[in-house]
Order: sequence, then C-alpha cells, then structure tokens
Amino acid sequence: MALTGQSTDKALLDAKHELWRTSFSYIKSMAIKSALDLRLADAIHHHGGAATLSQIVARVTQHPSKIQCLRRLMRVLTLSSVFTIQPDGGAGEPLYALTPLSRLLVGLHNSASIMAFVLNPVLVTPFLRIGAWFQHALPDPSIFEHTHGKALWEMARHDATLDVLVNSAMVSDSRFIMDIAVREAGDIFRGLSSLVDIGRGLGAAAQVISEAFPHVECSVLDLEHVVSNTPTGTNVKYVAGDMFQSVPPTNSAFLKSVLHDWDDEKCVKILKICRKAIPPREAGGKVIIIDIVVRAGPPDKKHKEVHALLDLYIMFINGIERDEQEWSKIFLEAGYSDYNIIPVLGFRSIIEVYP
Repeated sequence: MALTGQSTDKALLDAKHELWRTSFSYIKSMAIKSALDLRLADAIHHHGGAATLSQIVARVTQHPSKIQCLRRLMRVLTLSSVFTIQPDGGAGEPLYALTPLSRLLVGLHNSASIMAFVLNPVLVTPFLRIGAWFQHALPDPSIFEHTHGKALWEMARHDATLDVLVNSAMVSDSRFIMDIAVREAGDIFRGLSSLVDIGRGLGAAAQVISEAFPHVECSVLDLEHVVSNTPTGTNVKYVAGDMFQSVPPTNSAFLKSVLHDWDDEKCVKILKICRKAIPPREAGGKVIIIDIVVRAGPPDKKHKEVHALLDLYIMFINGIERDEQEWSKIFLEAGYSDYNIIPVLGFRSIIEVYP
C-alpha cells in the first residue's frame, strides 16, 4: 500500500510540475522579448559570439544595480537554448555563447523584427481575453478587435509606430523565408516570365525573387495607401489595387502568408480572381502559395506543437491554418485542377496550384 501511495504522490507531483512548467511558458516568451529589448544577442555577437556577463553589461542599456537580475535572465535564456553557457571566460566568469536560435536575433533584419512584432504588448494583450472571446457567438469580431476595438491593419494605419513594427516584421520574415525558398525550391520560379506578389506591402518577397531570377518580371499588388509608401530603386513594380477585385495578368500569382488570414469563402474568392489572371497550366500558369499545411513536414512533436500554436495564434485576426484536406477543398471550389505541396520551409510549405 505504501508503494501505491508513493506512486500516486509522484504522479501528482509530476503533474503539478508540468502544470507550472506549461503555465510559465509565457515567462520564456517575455525573457526573449527582454533579450530583444536589451539586444543581448548583438552584445554577445560584438565579442565574437561569446561573452562574459561583464562584457555583455558594457554593451547593453541597463541600470548597474540590476546586474544580478540580468544573471537570472540569462539563466532562463540558457535553459531555453537561446544561449549556451561555457565554464570559464576568465576570472571565474562563465561565457555566454550564441546558439543557432540566438544568431537569428542578431541585427535588425534577421528574425528580430518578426519576434518583436509577435511579442509586442499590442499583439500579446488580446490573448489575455481569449476566454471571454470564446463566450461570444459567431460571427464575432476577432480577438484583436474584441480587445482593441479595431482591426490590426486599421490600427496600424493610424499608428505610425505600429505600422513600422508591422512592416519591419513582414519584410524580415519574407527575406528570411524567401532566401531559403530560392535555395531549396528555386525550380518553382524558373520558367516564369512574370509574377505578382499579392497583398505583401513592401514586396520583400518579390524583391528576393527578382534578385535571384532577373528574367522574371515581378510586381506587387496592394492597397493604394500601402503602395504609396513602397521603396524605390528596385526592379519590382508596385500596383495599387484590391485582391478581392482583380489581379493584373501574370504568369504566376504569389501568395505568401495571405490566405491564412481569411476564411474559406474569401480564400475561394481570391483564388478565383487569381485564376482569371493566369494562363492555363499548359502555358505555365500557376499560383504559388507559401503558408502552413498542418501535419505536413516532419512528424515530430515540436513541429506539430508549432502548427497547433500558430493555428490558435492566427485566431487573433479570425484566421485559420489549414491541413491538406482543407486546402484541397478551397482549391477545388475555386476551380483549380491540381496542386503540389513542397514541405521544405520548416513549419511552412510551398504549394503550387494549377488551373
């Protein structure tokens, strides 16, 4: 009986441990936000990729009285694999070193911008009210609107700081993922004569494609107030328009992280408009999508967890991450004949869709 009781107690304590660990996951997120705010990865990078706490303190903006607090922050960040810790950096001080993860946070044009966006209080606060949101009947304003009283894009239009944050995030994410897409699946762009990047603001994805494939005439379609602020001095053409109304004639319509923002009905509408803009499959016409395909790619738990978390996350704008069956359904309804999923972008996939 004693053994049974001990076994039960251990199970209870293990469950309690897991409950605390899971509930405190947000602390890890805020630790990463602190690392971004203090630019800890940049400070370590300045010292060649490994630095003592004293060297880090000399490069960051923090009050001298909080050095011990910084040490505690670094402990969380090392346990979270953001940094590693090496035994001796001289004078008995440990060395904190960059990992592949924290190297993504070095500089302003890697993944630092997209993480700063995701972890910004404007984006985090709505999730504190998700329980209340679930108590309202559909159709209902998004979690973001439920919290802030207006949609993200509308809020960004009237808040210059938020607008810069959104645009910087989209540009950094597009450049990161498109550099890999060009290397890993560049064949999808070869043979194209033209491409329209739909709804992607500053057109970072189109710029990467244009640089890698100069023969492809790249354009970006977005709303007039967005296009009016686009960069100059690129080979990319910017066109003011509405993807729910029309898409300029093109060899290929390109949709990166667009369709997951919309419900099935609106996705079908966008795809039907794209189908009118492209030639038949025999003439090289296709739609290229970069988005999540739930359960595509590696079957490990981390991969599945990221898909599940992103599916819940995108609810903040009433979006949805789709599995292959759900993608196939909207392709069929939009009048397409075939598709090909290429899961080579980590938790995201490339989908070629043929008319």
